[in-house]
Amino acid sequence: MEGTGEVQTQKRNPSFELLRIIAMLMIITLHFNTHSDALLQLGLPARGSQIFAAVIQAFCIPGVNTYILISGYFLSKGKVKPSRILQLICQVYFYTILVSVAMMIVGTYVLQSNNSVYKLAQYVFPISSEHYWFVTAYVIMYILAPVMNAAAEKLSRKQLKAVIVGLLIWFSVIKSFVPVVLATDRYGYDFGWFICLYLIAAYIRKYDVSLFYDATRSALVYLISCGIIATMSISLYYINLNWGGLVHYSTVPYHFNFIFTLTASLGLFSFFRFYKMREDRAADVVRAIGPLTFGVYLLHMHEEIKDRWVEWLEHFIGEIPYHSVPLFAWHALLSVLIVFVAGIFVDWIRKMIFEYVGRVLHDTWLFKKIRELDEALC
Repeated sequence: MEGTGEVQTQKRNPSFELLRIIAMLMIITLHFNTHSDALLQLGLPARGSQIFAAVIQAFCIPGVNTYILISGYFLSKGKVKPSRILQLICQVYFYTILVSVAMMIVGTYVLQSNNSVYKLAQYVFPISSEHYWFVTAYVIMYILAPVMNAAAEKLSRKQLKAVIVGLLIWFSVIKSFVPVVLATDRYGYDFGWFICLYLIAAYIRKYDVSLFYDATRSALVYLISCGIIATMSISLYYINLNWGGLVHYSTVPYHFNFIFTLTASLGLFSFFRFYKMREDRAADVVRAIGPLTFGVYLLHMHEEIKDRWVEWLEHFIGEIPYHSVPLFAWHALLSVLIVFVAGIFVDWIRKMIFEYVGRVLHDTWLFKKIRELDEALC
């Protein structure tokens, strides 16, 4: 699909596009909590708003995994074209370069003379330098998609299940119960975990697995899993506050590869597989917005913006009212919606530019070669 490099051969499923939108709203909420210092801080007394933010964090942490499950579900059933990955890379460059230029023009670009070479590399080589860790992991996953698709098709159901179980034990199960830092654990912030999620989605798609049997049970799995995450996080905070220790394990419930984060993601994903959105005007709007959500991430997590947008919004809608839970919740909601709407608008402009360039250059030598490459490899 546009913006995330997914294969699209028919009309988009509005239920999954709605889930994509919800997942991105969750991701923005995670970033708001982090960059506003709203979460519980080990060793310091807790405010009511911090307890609230911890609960909200627990219910939003499955957003990243869910976004990848959607991608894997669709990518695994289609031909992966080189033009899609080129489109994705061009979209990344659109934001890394043009946002920086725009920041320079308005005079808000942050200069770091002692790190100027590395900072330049972050824009010239945004994927290799992990300008966006998510994009780096996603692109590697996408490049490996043909290999994973071939494996998913050729392996027996028993073999594919064994591979997935082995990866889950390595990436998720062990780290979820061992209260120490493991050298190979990157908390789900890497392509290894994305590959695991991809294969899970491919398995669900290939064998049409009805996770948790129906929508109600799927919703319960999501809610119970998030409740466990919230309970663990808050309990571990108070254990550390009163008796000390478990500093690392206090952060584990919020890791993307934590076992209950995975079950929450699968519950949410499963619910929207059962949920059938009606074909009406709302479905068309969702189809139009869904593919633009990736641009929302690229905009608000740009190196020049990610540590500053919360402060900018405070100038616009007022300082964050940490003293009041209802007011804090309202401020957070407004902030998330503003970032989402702004990101959708910017990526809509980007989409129009890309489509124009595509029409103008359609018959050029370069674009013909790209189409030939698509045909040769797919």
